[in-house]
Amino acid sequence: MKMSHKMQKPESRATIYLDANASEVSRPEARAAMLAAFDLVGNPASVHGAGRQARALLEDARDAVAGRFGGAAGDLVFTSGGTEADALAIHALGAGRRVIIGATEHDAIRAAAPGAVILRVDGNGVADLDQLADLLADGPALVCLMLANNETGVIQPIAEAAAICRRLGARLHVDAVQAAGRMKVDLMALGADSLALSGHKLGGSMGVGALLTAPGVDIAALIKGGGQERGRRGGTPALPAIAGFAACAGISDLGDQRDRFAVAASACGAIEIGAGAPRLGNTACLALPGVKAETQVIALDLAGIQVSAGAACSSGKVARSHVLDAMGLGALAGEAIRVSLPWNMTATEIDCAIDAYRAMAARLRPGMAA
Repeated sequence: MKMSHKMQKPESRATIYLDANASEVSRPEARAAMLAAFDLVGNPASVHGAGRQARALLEDARDAVAGRFGGAAGDLVFTSGGTEADALAIHALGAGRRVIIGATEHDAIRAAAPGAVILRVDGNGVADLDQLADLLADGPALVCLMLANNETGVIQPIAEAAAICRRLGARLHVDAVQAAGRMKVDLMALGADSLALSGHKLGGSMGVGALLTAPGVDIAALIKGGGQERGRRGGTPALPAIAGFAACAGISDLGDQRDRFAVAASACGAIEIGAGAPRLGNTACLALPGVKAETQVIALDLAGIQVSAGAACSSGKVARSHVLDAMGLGALAGEAIRVSLPWNMTATEIDCAIDAYRAMAARLRPGMAA
């Protein structure tokens, strides 16, 4: 009897996406702008009409993104994403200086500055500014401190850190990738020398980001090529992705959506990480004592609820979080998941997610009420 190799299609089920910090749900404004940009055939470097039209779109996008985040268009370099923006900042601003990074920085910073001095954080993940002042007394430095943590949502006291850096002659680079679109982000108000941004964390496309610098900050190219981006970053600009980035850069969701979910999870025995510090309104890091993070992620996924543990950047695996380890959480560091709500989350979806979390906690932690 001849065997069929055709696989049976699995039954579809509704899913609820609670992993916006990994990648935000695309926004209709960004999608429309990208589709319109796809109709342009010119290269922004070409001098004919199609090239000039593409160039106009590129520079309009530059104006929009820079203005949204408190900078000038001439000080913005488009990159392939937040990781490249961080690497470019460290390459350009860190030359000849020690690099000091927060203990909870994203791997994009950690990998770009492997020999960096580590600035400790407290139990809520907030940087120790007294130690920062002590470290800066040893000479010129570049400080890298993220505005909001991708795993916990904890917001750092950037303006205070910037004042210390100015007083002691240090430069300050801020990874604002996770904060942009979820809180007010203004380069000049923060007092930073540079900001890293990413399109897909705002609801735009993957593959685009930017480095925005303060006036007078010089950028030496990390990627050299045909002189694009005023010689600061080689490579033909990804015009459709840049157009989508600009279209959603001016949209902010400043509301606090996470509390109902976090309160319900706490009633199931979960511990809310970083609750003693200011946090992004869409992010909750929740540890369920005695239950591995990977087990929780899988159980919730089977129930149609998509969350993550740690940073979802490269491996596709659930690994112990260096962020939570730096906060001194011990075993809880391997028992925490991240719930990050997207911009289009509805009350009904939150209710469904709460029901799934309660059922999961009751099953995996016997004795807890569902």
